[in-house]
Amino acid sequence: MTALPAMTGSAFGSDAMRAEKRSVAANSVFAAVAVTALKIVVGITTGSLGILSEAAHSGLDLIAAVITFISVRVSDKPADADHQYGHEKVENFSAFIETGLLLLTCVVIVYEAVKRLFFHHVEIEPSLAAFLVLFASMAVDLWRSRALQKIADKYSSQALEADALHFSTDIWSTGVVAAGLGMVILGRRLHLQWFVDADPIAALFVAGVVVFVSSRLARRTIDALLDTGPADARNRIIAALHNVEGLLEVDRVRIRGAGNRYFADVSVGLARNVTFQRSGQLADEVTKTVQSILPNTDVVVRSVPRPANAENIFDRVRAVATRHNLNVHDVSVQDLDGRLHVEQHLELDEHLPLKQAHDWVSNLESEIRGENPEIASILTHIESEPATIEAATHFDRDAKLESKLKTVASEFPEILDAHDIRVKHVRDRVYVSCHCTFPDELPLSRVHDVSTALESRFKQEVPELFRVLIHPEPKTDNRR
Repeated sequence: MTALPAMTGSAFGSDAMRAEKRSVAANSVFAAVAVTALKIVVGITTGSLGILSEAAHSGLDLIAAVITFISVRVSDKPADADHQYGHEKVENFSAFIETGLLLLTCVVIVYEAVKRLFFHHVEIEPSLAAFLVLFASMAVDLWRSRALQKIADKYSSQALEADALHFSTDIWSTGVVAAGLGMVILGRRLHLQWFVDADPIAALFVAGVVVFVSSRLARRTIDALLDTGPADARNRIIAALHNVEGLLEVDRVRIRGAGNRYFADVSVGLARNVTFQRSGQLADEVTKTVQSILPNTDVVVRSVPRPANAENIFDRVRAVATRHNLNVHDVSVQDLDGRLHVEQHLELDEHLPLKQAHDWVSNLESEIRGENPEIASILTHIESEPATIEAATHFDRDAKLESKLKTVASEFPEILDAHDIRVKHVRDRVYVSCHCTFPDELPLSRVHDVSTALESRFKQEVPELFRVLIHPEPKTDNRR
């Protein structure tokens, strides 16, 4: 399974991260220069193909180290107008180039080794300096591979990880070359021809190691460049999203990697009557769920409206209105001889001309009937949606009016008491509000019917009332 980054978002893009990555990449370049130069000198003086193949390998490692150094500098740049996803993909591309260079090295080494084994034998002269250089190279490779791997793991850098992998295999291949030189010396003393040919055989072994490492690296870099997602992450994300309350379905999850970051596109189905605010809250929950599995992931959530399985006729009517950003309420449905008749209240801007408002209502009713053939007729009461803050002249309590309204409220057995009766005067109109206590177990539909009837009785008793607002409260919440 592909290792997933375990870093927090704040660690990425920090000055400390950039400094550490650039420092270890620069040190790798300096070490590669020294090791390559020493191997070239010793390889030429001894004539050892094993050492020369190692020199060629180290030379390409030097090029790879330079590419890595450049790539980590570029990949740390923030996103801009031309690279909206950032520059992290440069690390993947540099690793791909390194793979190509390694495979090119193998071709040259294999060609020269076969040539020396079967067509053109070359006498080599092992020396103490050759062994010292090889052992020193192994020590340097051990140091820099560990340093690179440490920073690669810390910041999930594929470019640094590729360099670390190169240098860790260099340790073994250099050891094989040293063993080959030792066998050449032993073969001369014992007059064993196969031991004398151990140097080109060691070179072939080096080439085999490079091919093996390159094939693994090539697969990973190609996967990254082709936007292959991390193994099993998509299935784990989908399973986790099914536990997010409010999602009807997980339509699509796509993940792509770039350097040490992931980008996820998630499409989810929501009930079509969900408010825009609730949709945003669910998008935040989806983002947190994805980031709990793939930390530091840039998540884009697309919500798709879907009809819920349990939608009733009321939900379907409201869904059509919501689609046009309209607010319907007090929806009632009557069943007459198997045909449904709908009555509803629709709020529209108070400044809207009647003709335009009526056209909107006609289109809405037509669309509702089109999606719900069982509806025979729709009657819409158009209400003006206030858009003006009205200034009240005064806000007071009227003891005489309050007593009269309490007497009216006592006519309804479901109303346990009426309190907090307030009177407002707005533009020569009288507004009354009051709190009424109802039994806890009384159904909300009955509460609404009683409240509506009480409003009518208030207006009958006090005709000058323009608007009455009843606030129902359960008995257990009555704090008077």
